[in-house]
Amino acid sequence: MNKTSLAIAAALLAAGAAHAETSPRIGLQLWSVKDEIKQDFEGTLTKIAGLGFQGVEFAGEFGPYKDNAAGLKAFMDKTHLQCAGAHMHFDALAADKFDATTAFYRTLGCTNLVISMDKRGASTEQSAQMSKELTALSGKLAAKGMTIGYHNHAQEMRGAVGSTPWDVIARGTPRATVMQQDVGWTTFAGKDPVAYVKTYPGRTRTTHFKAKLAEGAPAAGGVPIIGQDKTDWVALTRAVRQVGGTDWIIIEQEEYPNGMGQLETVAASMKGLRAVLADPAAK
Repeated sequence: MNKTSLAIAAALLAAGAAHAETSPRIGLQLWSVKDEIKQDFEGTLTKIAGLGFQGVEFAGEFGPYKDNAAGLKAFMDKTHLQCAGAHMHFDALAADKFDATTAFYRTLGCTNLVISMDKRGASTEQSAQMSKELTALSGKLAAKGMTIGYHNHAQEMRGAVGSTPWDVIARGTPRATVMQQDVGWTTFAGKDPVAYVKTYPGRTRTTHFKAKLAEGAPAAGGVPIIGQDKTDWVALTRAVRQVGGTDWIIIEQEEYPNGMGQLETVAASMKGLRAVLADPAAK
């Protein structure tokens, strides 16, 4: 067994309380294991469940279940994974695809449909226009018991606090629209993720916990693994619990330091998050 396999096996054993109730629930954005999931979809999801994740957020990869939502739901039930949400672009919710898209995710028990990125999020003017589209989708999805959300990158956090594209989107959409803050990109852009949770209370119903160093940060800033960087995860967790209305904390891993594998790095961030959740100061 190689070093990577040993690390994953150790993490699986350490997660003996897999699927124990947590508040918020813990999910994984499957983009974190984008290569491994293409090689072995079922095996990778089984390992994710073994690490203690309660759900996964899809990003367009469904393995052998691309056209079989019922089969995927049965597999997820077997592995005790819930659908924490799904990332997509606006075109998946266009009029000619809306019914098929929503039917697929409703079969999975998925209610959170999140726009992963849009170039209009780079400017306040275009973000205002995009907010109208998000508002319209919020109404259409509400009729199906679903919600629309928007996920930030660095572009939405550029500019003065209070006047960023993220602020424009939050103010231009109804409260039912999920502001899925990616705290890694917020940090990268030099903004305070805790402050944004507090500025828009109840809007952070799902959030991405991603360890990412601030743009231009020195190497001494740590490594991009939860608990091994400089993010104040305790304060952030307290904020999402007390103010954000957060139902899902979703780990997303986009960087794999020190030659670590994708699932191995995810396991390390999961270990770090569990330590944070157990900290009394994070309650």
